[in-house]
This record gives sequence, C-alpha cells and structure tokens, in this order.
Amino acid sequence: MNADKHRFLEKLLDGAEVAWLPLGEVAVLRRGRVMSKGYLAENAGEYPVYSSQTANNGMIGKIGTFDFDGEFVSWTTDGANAGTVFYRLGKFSITNVCGVIKGNGTLPLSLKFLFYWLSTEAQKHVYSGMGNPKLMSNQVAKIPIPIPCPDNPEKSLAIQGEIVRILDTFTELTTELTTELTARKKQYNYYRDKLLTFEEGEVEWKTLGEVAENLDSQRKPITSNLREPGEIPYYGASGIVDYVKDYIFDGDFLLVSEDGANLLARSTPIAFSISGKNWVNNHAHVLKFETYAERRYVEYYLNILFANENLA
Repeated sequence: MNADKHRFLEKLLDGAEVAWLPLGEVAVLRRGRVMSKGYLAENAGEYPVYSSQTANNGMIGKIGTFDFDGEFVSWTTDGANAGTVFYRLGKFSITNVCGVIKGNGTLPLSLKFLFYWLSTEAQKHVYSGMGNPKLMSNQVAKIPIPIPCPDNPEKSLAIQGEIVRILDTFTELTTELTTELTARKKQYNYYRDKLLTFEEGEVEWKTLGEVAENLDSQRKPITSNLREPGEIPYYGASGIVDYVKDYIFDGDFLLVSEDGANLLARSTPIAFSISGKNWVNNHAHVLKFETYAERRYVEYYLNILFANENLA
C-alpha cells in the first residue's frame, strides 16, 4: 500500500475512538521453518509454500502438507524484501525467512485491515543487521496498531470492514489501470517499432551528423560544490541532475547519453528531448535539428536502436 492509501486510511479513522496497541498484544506471531529445494522436490503436493521473493505472490513451490490453515497476514523477515506484507487465505506453509500473524481474540481485529495497515507501516521498522535487512518478530510485535472503538467489537469490525472495502476498491481500480497502461504501452511499442523498421532499399540512410548539429563543444561541466543554485535545469546523461542560476543553451535539443550507468541500466531513455534555457554537462551529447519532426523522429529511432543493442 502506498503512502497515499496510508494517509487515507488514517483519515477514515478520524473521529472514531481509537486504541493504539502494540501488535504483540492483539495478535500471535509465528515464524516459518527451513525447507530446502530438495525438501520441496521430495514432498511435492498441492499446498503452496511461500518464501521471501515477491514474484508469484511469494510462492516457491507446493508440498503435500501444510502448517497454517485459515486467514493470516504474513511478512518477510530477511533479505532485500524484508518488511513486505501479504494477505494469506487457506492452507499453506512458509519458510524460515517469513512470519505469520493471527489475531489472539483479545480485541476485534480484521486481518485484511491489519494487512493494509502493515503494508507501509512494517517497512518503517526494517533494520540492517550485518548489512542484511531484517524485520524480526520482536520488532513486528512492537508496531502500533489502531483498533477503532475497542469496547464495541461489532462497531469496531464494521469500521474496519468499511475501510477494507474502500481500499479493496482502490486496489482493484489501480490494478485495472496498471493492466490497461501496460497493454497500451505494449501496443505503442509494437507499432512504433514496426513504423521505424525498414527493409533494404526502402529508405535513404543518412548519418546523424548529416541531419543534426553537434553542440558538444559548448558543454560545460560544473562540480556540485561549484554550482550556483537557481531555476535552470542542469542535465546529465539520464536527465536533470540539478538546478543552476545560469544557462549555456536556449532552445529545443536532443540529448543522448554519452557515458554512465544508464547506458547499461536503461532506466531512463538514452535519447531525450529538452526545451528552453538549460545547462548540459559533458555526460550527454547535445544535438540541434532544423525541425521538431526531425528531432522527435531521431529520438524515437535512437531509443529503439539502443534498446536492441548491447552497449556493455
């Protein structure tokens, strides 16, 4: 659950009597057990086993027995995904890098409500032990949990249930939007690549130097301690890295990464358009075109080219 949902959840609780209690006072926490790959293979069956990964909802295999049956919240205790929270239903087992939470019956507690609350709250309690992120049971037990109207179980569960209903709806809408955006992006990439792929002899090929003016000689790198703060964007290989007081370029340009980690990571486009007053350091090539259409066409083409090239 993102921070916006967390703030919204707090807003939904506004006005209700709320008891803030450590999770250990309202729930039972248990750890999983060691299960090797060999054990999973030898005991294959129908019941899922969950571990610290986030792919496939954390499932790493299935065995013929189960350790838990019912409704639970589980969390990852060790590794890069420490503090990741899941809502579990049914028969399952967990490995020794996971834990599960079940209400102890002392106060009304919806496990789905707890899941939403811990989805961001748990991350705040992750600590690094010997360089390995951890969220152990003793830390989870201390996390404050809001219990609305604790003296009126029926009302408390009704409030928690309404909050869960609203957040479930938001989650479904977010999933639908994400799926739609992914499909649209895939469709866009397909037609973009198709439009920019040519058979031999279909087009006239020109070098980049023939269609654009290279302004690299005008670039001026400035170390961070010498930059005078301002409102002018200061560009590097993968985009804006700072804002400075002065500028060296003014207009529409195409920047192309010259070096740096982004050439391998490709986390941002290798080629990207910029407009207005700007300052560019020596980690991005600066290209100027005669027309908007030429600039954007080359931008699209270069990003397709780089996406299919190994630059290591």
